[in-house]
Amino acid sequence: MEYTVLRVDLGKDKITEEKIGEKTIQKFLGGRGLGVKILYDETKAGIDAFDPENRLIFMTGYATGTPVPLSGRFHVITKSPLTGGIGDSNCGGQFGPKLRFAGYEGIIFQGRADEPVYLYIEDGHAELKDASRMWGKGTWTTEDMIREEVGKDVNIASIGPAGENRVMQAAIINDKHRAAGRTGVGAVMGSKNLKAIAVKGNRKPEIQDEAKLKEAVENIRKIVRENPVTGESLPKYGTAVLVNIINETGGFPTRNFKTGVFEKAADISGERIAETVLVKKKACWGCIVACGRVSRVKTPPYQVDGEGPEYETAWSLGAMCGINDLNAVVKAHNICDDLGMDPISFGSTVACAMELYEKGKIPEEKLGGMTLEWGNPQTVVELAWRTAYRDGFGDEIAMGAKRLAAKYGMPELSMDVKGLELPAYDPRAYKGHGLGYATSNRGGCHLRAYMIAPEVLGIPEKLDPLTPEGKAEWVRIFQDLFCVVDSMVVCKFSTFAIGAEEFVSVTNPITGWDWTADDIMKAGERIYNLERLYINREGFDGKDDTLPKRLLEEPMPEGAAKGHVVELKQMLEEYYRIRGWVNGRPTEEKLKELEIP
Repeated sequence: MEYTVLRVDLGKDKITEEKIGEKTIQKFLGGRGLGVKILYDETKAGIDAFDPENRLIFMTGYATGTPVPLSGRFHVITKSPLTGGIGDSNCGGQFGPKLRFAGYEGIIFQGRADEPVYLYIEDGHAELKDASRMWGKGTWTTEDMIREEVGKDVNIASIGPAGENRVMQAAIINDKHRAAGRTGVGAVMGSKNLKAIAVKGNRKPEIQDEAKLKEAVENIRKIVRENPVTGESLPKYGTAVLVNIINETGGFPTRNFKTGVFEKAADISGERIAETVLVKKKACWGCIVACGRVSRVKTPPYQVDGEGPEYETAWSLGAMCGINDLNAVVKAHNICDDLGMDPISFGSTVACAMELYEKGKIPEEKLGGMTLEWGNPQTVVELAWRTAYRDGFGDEIAMGAKRLAAKYGMPELSMDVKGLELPAYDPRAYKGHGLGYATSNRGGCHLRAYMIAPEVLGIPEKLDPLTPEGKAEWVRIFQDLFCVVDSMVVCKFSTFAIGAEEFVSVTNPITGWDWTADDIMKAGERIYNLERLYINREGFDGKDDTLPKRLLEEPMPEGAAKGHVVELKQMLEEYYRIRGWVNGRPTEEKLKELEIP
């Protein structure tokens, strides 16, 4: 078994093919794992994210584009301009499988093109094409223009003005509405004068035992369909089904994490979306869940035909800013898609600005007639396009919350970990989830250890969310498992229904290996430790495995978690012991055990 990857040197206008052998694949799997291996090996410590020699890596995995359910994904890996640490983002839609069908498991970009270009791949042939006429255009128009050039049967990942202008929250968008959103990967793409990647082809991924894979796939499909989350809740209401659930359990961050209860949460919930703006459901490639929402707003001034909002955007553009106008949230969500921006980091930065304004730190003359008062729906809509174009106060939102709060003298108002803005769960209500935030290698992220599953949903078993006891081991297991999922590459929503045993059941017939669940979890542990070694090299250690002061010291003022803070210290000590780390760094013994680097 081997992978074929493209290496594209944009500065030299040179494209070559490379092979990655089975030994390396067995150690790092693909996707996220193989991407961090390449990034670690090929970049120097301390390199600037916008240096041409930073790598921008698109990777699929051995499961991508196979009959494995929910396998329509890919991973982007780079050094993050937002955090200075590892930058990576996982994305669905159609692009990942179609990249494999076009002949490649991955693409490694280096250098910087003299003029805007896009990469076109068709059935094992790749070339760089002029993208000058697309530069400055949104992702939706860019996709349409590329299809006019090369045909309709092509799938495209592109950046919008946010990426071109090196906005720290810039995303890479494919299929117009699926985003590799977090850590500023779109800004790195923009710094390389790379506008888009377009792929089409007919290659089928290699499978060693199709009969055995078919049997394993049928079993997984049955489990996924019978699971109440993947078989009922997500298909019916999308990810925003969580809005009312998280609000009722007291962890729906509101007004920059001042509280975990939003009094108007129902107005932006999955149920309200279904009642008002939903047109139909939408699935990524190979998905039997279909959590995507196609939506339409007819009411001025927020008319839009688009998609969303997801749970995270309903929150970041809604409750986080004290906004309950669903139409405005849908509009802002789609502006972020079109202009290429991560709505989690964007909305969180706006909320940080709103609190800075509330405390008198941002003068009126900075705003150019805008308002930063809590609950104003027009603010997120206007600031979305202003931020992408770095226009007026949008230029300051483009810095991200950490830099913004520091500029105005109140760094404690940035709700981030390691520079990445936190997502839509207040850890004062879910203690294990807080430990997951603190120890996440890429910063404030719910998708490194989704402890909401056991602490709220009771999957795979119900844990008390308000106790710190026993959470360290759970966080470690989730982190290692999610490394596997992101490296195969399949959708994390599958983990609501299946675990390591099921992932092994499809791994072996695809690859021809004879692995156990322990083997695949060991690969996940290796990947997580290599990521940690990378960020250690970039200056992160135990001092950075922490949470915003508000979450550690200010008790939750109301709701189910009233009176609670995050008891991080005791969880962290246990976590380091379990991991074999000291002060946030893997020991030599642990690295030797895992055969790293």
